[in-house]
Amino acid sequence: MADWTSTLKGYQAWLQLEKSLSSNSVEAYIHDVEKLIQYLDTNQLRISPDHISHQNLQNFLKWISELGMTARSQSRILSGLRSFNKYLLLENIIREDPTELLESPKLGRKLPVVLSVEEIDSLINAIDLSKPEGERNKAMLETLYGCGLRVSELINLKISGLFFTEGFIRVTGKGDKERLIPLGSTAEKYIHVYLDTIRPHVPLKKGNEDIVFLNRRGSKLTRVMIFTIIKDLASKAGIKKNISPHTFRHSFATHLVEGGADLRAVQEMLGHESITTTEIYTHLDREYLRSTILQYHPRR
Repeated sequence: MADWTSTLKGYQAWLQLEKSLSSNSVEAYIHDVEKLIQYLDTNQLRISPDHISHQNLQNFLKWISELGMTARSQSRILSGLRSFNKYLLLENIIREDPTELLESPKLGRKLPVVLSVEEIDSLINAIDLSKPEGERNKAMLETLYGCGLRVSELINLKISGLFFTEGFIRVTGKGDKERLIPLGSTAEKYIHVYLDTIRPHVPLKKGNEDIVFLNRRGSKLTRVMIFTIIKDLASKAGIKKNISPHTFRHSFATHLVEGGADLRAVQEMLGHESITTTEIYTHLDREYLRSTILQYHPRR
C-alpha cells in the first residue's frame, strides 16, 4: 500500500526531472495534492494514494467549493490532481485513473486586463530617473512591454542572451524552453543606458555576474519586487486597473494583434505551446474589432 509521504516525494522528483518544471510550478502541483490530503485529514478519511476513488474526488471538489474557492481555482486544483494520477498510472501505483470522469467546473472566459499605449507611457513616465534604480526600472518595463516577457523571464534575463547586433534577446521560458524574441529600439536603448551607466556601480554578488537586472546588493530581483515596483508606479500614474507584471505581456500581445500581426508570429514570440492560448487576444478589444469591420466591410 502506497503512503502519501513517499508518493509525494516520487511525484516531486518526476515533475522536476521528467517534466522539467520550474520550482514554482512544482510547488503549485504539490500544493494541489496537499489540499486533497488536508480534506482527507479534516474528514478523518484514512485513504492511501492508491485507493482514492472517483467518489472521494467528487466529495473533495464539493468541499473546496463550499470553502468558497472560485471555479477557476477549483479547475486549477483538478488539473493538478489529473497530473498526480497520471504519475500514479505511469508508476503502476494505480490501474485506473479516478479523475477520468470528473467534470471541470464551468469557467467563464476571463479576459486579461490590458493597458493602452497611453497608460503604459504614463506608467513609465512616473519613474523617478534621479534615483539609480529609476534607469533600471525603465529598462525593465520597456523590456517587459517591448518583448512580452513573463516576469520569470525578465528576472532571469542574461547578458549572454542579449544579441544587440542581430536585434534579438534569448530567454528561457516554461519547461526550460529557449526562444529568441525581436528587441525593439526603445527597449535596446534603455538596456544600454542601464548596462553602461548604472550596473557597473552595483557590487556584484557571486553567481549573478551574467544576470542583467540586479538589486542594489548585486543579486537578481524577485518576482515580488517587480510586482511592487509596478503597483507603486500605477498608483503614481493614477491607473486604477488591477495590474501586475503580466499585464505588460497581455498589452504587448493585444497591441500586436490589434496592429494586424499574424497570430502565429505572436504565438512564437510569447512562447505559447498552443495557438488557442494566443487566440484570447483576438477577443480582447471588441470596439477595435467593431471599428475594423465598419472600416473594411463592403456593407459597412
